[in-house]
Amino acid sequence: MTSTPDRPVSASAPVPARHPRLDPLADRYAARTHGMKSSEIRALFSVVSRPEVVSLAGGMPAVTALPLDAVGSMIGELVSGMGAQTLQYGSGQGDPRLRERICDVMALEGITDASPSEVVVTVGSQQALDLVTRVFCDPGDVILAEAPSYVGALGVFQAAQARVQHVAMDDDGLVPEALEDALVECRARGDKVKFLYTIPNFHNPAGITLTEERRAKVMEIADRYDLLVVEDNPYGLLGFDREPMRALRARDAERVIYLGSFSKTFSPGLRVGWVLAPLAVREKLVLATEAQVLCPPSLTQYAVARYLDTQPWQQQIKTFIELYRERRDATLESLAALMPPGTTWTRPDGGFYVWLKLPDGLDAKLMQPRAVSAHVAYVPGIGFYADGQGKEYMRLSYCYPEPDQIREGVRRLARVVEAELDLHTTFGAVDTGRFRAVRPATPQVPAVEPITGPASSDQVGDQP
Repeated sequence: MTSTPDRPVSASAPVPARHPRLDPLADRYAARTHGMKSSEIRALFSVVSRPEVVSLAGGMPAVTALPLDAVGSMIGELVSGMGAQTLQYGSGQGDPRLRERICDVMALEGITDASPSEVVVTVGSQQALDLVTRVFCDPGDVILAEAPSYVGALGVFQAAQARVQHVAMDDDGLVPEALEDALVECRARGDKVKFLYTIPNFHNPAGITLTEERRAKVMEIADRYDLLVVEDNPYGLLGFDREPMRALRARDAERVIYLGSFSKTFSPGLRVGWVLAPLAVREKLVLATEAQVLCPPSLTQYAVARYLDTQPWQQQIKTFIELYRERRDATLESLAALMPPGTTWTRPDGGFYVWLKLPDGLDAKLMQPRAVSAHVAYVPGIGFYADGQGKEYMRLSYCYPEPDQIREGVRRLARVVEAELDLHTTFGAVDTGRFRAVRPATPQVPAVEPITGPASSDQVGDQP
């Protein structure tokens, strides 16, 4: 090995880093990328795909309940008979026939004044939410959102560099008094509140529904404070024991922007959603769509329109409802039979989700590795808050597993909770998560419970 003589180093010469950078472009990213992270749900995908794991995590619809032969033939006929249209570019606003049928769907929830010209078709309602946020929010603006809130929405708001202020919920949904308090606080601070984001029906993740009385109060507050409302409603037609509730948009056509999706009532793989907005807003949404994706996919739009035209889609929704009701019941019965005292949960009357609160002192995020080892998966509650709350909560999804799988998954989960509770009881005030960790974890800030009202007897699952 040869050596080279020492050379003087110029004071202006760059000093090489001691360790190569993991990402040489790190200093070039936009500020909006700072803090981006994988959602709690996406992070579980590699786990829940294992056949030995019972997943109570992802909200995947039961698409096998569809008439797959009929749907496959329908799509094949579209390509063979209308390939020149279905495989071509389309309008940035979306296919006119599909927009007409979307208005028919919304009429089931009391939106009878919608015009196809006010509808913008999107790549799922996730894109719809992103477009609305792009159109309305500047960095630093405030968005009011329920506590907890949909994790995908929180990711969109974070990417837009908006600030989220949570508003409390209880068993009847968003608390109107808490909404007004939040508006007063924001005004006092000089914050610019752009809109309220709400999921009024069969909430994701809380599983609760905004009552009729509360809907009137929320809209009265919105009118008094000149507040825009973004109503996200993918589950509204999936109620187990009632007709669809009247949408917020049915009460105010100018103040409410409505987001819808066919992912839960037909197929998530087609990625077809929509926005219903006043015409002035619609124009900006179309421009934002054209800048983002040029136009939504033509084939999937034609497929949904043909499905609505030719298939008994309302009967199919009833089939989904019965299937999800059975799985909801299996979940609630298993929780009541197996969970240790101090565990509580919501009782959804539609949709996909149960929101479970662990006994005092337990942390769903810290408990997750133990659950995965026991071959059961859930989503920790902390992912559904923008401010670090929710460590004692978890979301359980019952839409995808069969009832027997749900029962087995809850049995495994109950054993994990019991073991965690025993560990916590044994060590008293010791942070059991830190006790198990190789290195000390950052102390957790105590969470503020978002479900503030006392639960009714049929919504609480204490084991005697």
